[in-house]
Amino acid sequence: MNSNPDAEAPIFMMPRTGTLVLSTLVLLFSLLLAPTLSHAKYASLVIDAKTGEVLHEINADTRNYPASLTKMMTLYMMFEAIEEGRLRMDDRIMMSKRAARQPPSKLGIKVGHTFSVETAIRALAVKSANDVAAAAAEHLGGTERQFALLMTAKARKLGMSNTTFRNASGLPHRGQLSTARDMSTLARMLLTHFPHRYHYFSEPKFKFANKTYNSHNKLLTNYEGTDGIKTGYIRASGFNLVASVKRGDKRLIGVVFGAKNSKTRNHHMVKLLDKGWAKVYPDTTVAKVEPKATAKKTTIWGVQIGAYKTYDPAYAIAVRAMGIAPSYLSDGDVKVAPLHKKGGRVLYRGRVMGISKKQAYRACKYLKKRKLGCMPLKTYGPTEVASLN
Repeated sequence: MNSNPDAEAPIFMMPRTGTLVLSTLVLLFSLLLAPTLSHAKYASLVIDAKTGEVLHEINADTRNYPASLTKMMTLYMMFEAIEEGRLRMDDRIMMSKRAARQPPSKLGIKVGHTFSVETAIRALAVKSANDVAAAAAEHLGGTERQFALLMTAKARKLGMSNTTFRNASGLPHRGQLSTARDMSTLARMLLTHFPHRYHYFSEPKFKFANKTYNSHNKLLTNYEGTDGIKTGYIRASGFNLVASVKRGDKRLIGVVFGAKNSKTRNHHMVKLLDKGWAKVYPDTTVAKVEPKATAKKTTIWGVQIGAYKTYDPAYAIAVRAMGIAPSYLSDGDVKVAPLHKKGGRVLYRGRVMGISKKQAYRACKYLKKRKLGCMPLKTYGPTEVASLN
């Protein structure tokens, strides 16, 4: 999806020569600042929703394009307005000409027609309708631009220090940026401040004008305990997801930015959350090695990126490699393997393990092109059998 020109930008009249010079400068400046559409940045984070404890993070503070995760803040602003009495669930929102022009995903409401606030909430949470987001922003802020300024100010108050909003939908804008950590903060605030309205993020479908729209968040039906919260996609961002999962008295929030498709994104989120649950409930599932008589060795593939005299740079280089080549390495685990040498010296080797042979070779080919040393690695380990206590 390509960026749309800002329809509200002021127009200045200049002499013809000045216009040519200005146009050239603007073109050069735009090329420098335009988002790279083919290389979305990977980031991921898993936290304990109650305590904020970080269970996993890679590039959690890297600024990325949030895409439709933006609508989480649009809904936060709407929920707050309802709580403060500035908005009612049965209020009517009018579809303006500008809002109706927004590209899909949209409901396609005709210009001049109205819809209720509750319809808007469901359309944003389930359908992720861009035309509804723009109309709601105009209803609350006068213009979408002004509403985006209010969104950014609210983000700062909530502690989202690396987030800037330029519209209410998440449609492409080079200045609209956020991070995995900030989006996890927003998810926590929605749960904490509006627990009685959070159920809108749990709805698997939404019906409007005799048409049913299904949620894009497939984890709602495919991963135990998932009850929200939002997906997002534009070409510049890749496939994003914020997921909230409750099991027992614990809740985890996971964030993934920059996946190559929705299937990969969902699979990766499940793997990250599984690892998170293993840390939160360490005694629930215990991995044990089979008895020696029947023990089998399994092949474990991975990559080695570098070797260092201390632990920290070895770990850091493995994390960096995962961030550079998430398509091949994001399913793996960062490991630091110490090698004890003569004289008592220890060499720490940075690795990403637990991927396929094909992923290992392709990852190294990709990393070497980016001037990062890499070696495919095959190790052997005992088969682990999970048993429930």
